[in-house]
Amino acid sequence: MPINRNKVVMTEKIESQEGTLDWAKWAAVAVIIAAAVYTNSYFSGESLLIRTLGLLVVAGAAGWLASQTARGKAFVTLCLDARVEIRKVVWPTRQETTQTTIVVLIVIFIVALILWLLDWGLNGVVSSVIG
Repeated sequence: MPINRNKVVMTEKIESQEGTLDWAKWAAVAVIIAAAVYTNSYFSGESLLIRTLGLLVVAGAAGWLASQTARGKAFVTLCLDARVEIRKVVWPTRQETTQTTIVVLIVIFIVALILWLLDWGLNGVVSSVIG
């Protein structure tokens, strides 16, 4: 199948424009966040609740704008796929969790005891050599 040269050039031009537009969107996100930080410090005497709600609204707007970029869309897709995978996980029961925790604590105690005995023995050897 022959390659349509006009289609390739047009696709490259669109991707180039999207890339430039993405950079503009990321710059706008940075400006929004910087403005929110400055505004939050400027109004530091105001109620913490109002400032927090304002920051949440601004963060939501910046997040929405960031999700409109190519990387933002990829991140949203990754999060949605991760959510699907989390639902497939078979979580341990309470009894399995308790038993595993007890086994881990016993192993930690045994390793600590072995390390203490090694330390005590090597300390004795070094003390007898040094005098």
